[in-house]
Amino acid sequence: MVALSRRSSESTRRWPRPQKVSPIWRAMTLVDRGFVRLVGKLEITGAIPPELRTRPMLIAANHIGVFDAFVLTAALREAGVNPRFLLTAGLLDTPVVGWGLRQGGSIRVDRGKANIAEAFERVTTALRETPGPVLVYPEGRISHDPGLWPERGKTGAARMALAADVPVLTISQWGAHEAVYWGTEVVSGWQDIKPLVKSWLMAIWRRPTFRVHFGPVVDLADLSPDKPGDAMRAHKRIMQAIADNLVPLRRDELDGPRFHDPTRPTDSRSPWKPQL
Repeated sequence: MVALSRRSSESTRRWPRPQKVSPIWRAMTLVDRGFVRLVGKLEITGAIPPELRTRPMLIAANHIGVFDAFVLTAALREAGVNPRFLLTAGLLDTPVVGWGLRQGGSIRVDRGKANIAEAFERVTTALRETPGPVLVYPEGRISHDPGLWPERGKTGAARMALAADVPVLTISQWGAHEAVYWGTEVVSGWQDIKPLVKSWLMAIWRRPTFRVHFGPVVDLADLSPDKPGDAMRAHKRIMQAIADNLVPLRRDELDGPRFHDPTRPTDSRSPWKPQL
């Protein structure tokens, strides 16, 4: 049986009531599902345990492209949970997309605040008290590794999971990078958008396969938020689980992706890449 908590027994812990999903957000995820299936084929393996679908949990995924959030939203919906994200304030403040994400219950992370400890406590409290899984990218950005293996990432997700005392489940994904080019850091005109539109139209014609695998809960039972070094140990276990489960999804592309995106930077090296 999966351990749902390291420091609280299931019989004594009070779980939040299942979240009431906004009809607007439910409609948006339905549109997203159709949008993803328009571009390519969605294949899902693994599953989210039924007992965890309405309880606080962190889901950590690798970040491979600008389209993968759409793919993960569709996959989470197929898995029977409300797709919610841990996102920066900038994205949540956008007029349309941000409004929809707020309707869905995504959690806001304010970067660059003067009181980091207060911001961290606010996020961990929200994570602990918000019913249902919340998805986060531990890498913090789309991978710059030439082989598109997960980057080193940061310990933020691991520290939040330990502090909030919630389980961590991983997602490994492959194929969403073929839907749209990485593009550019700053969009200043049509010339910056043109490659994205062209790559997206080509994807509709090629119909790539988007593979999403829900892995098992990562065992962090022996780790503590107060013990030095445990956050890094937790981070390594999470990232290694993502990389290990990524191997079967890209077995014919272990050295590097067949799909070439000329716009994606390749100035980083993954420490999680398996020894080939």
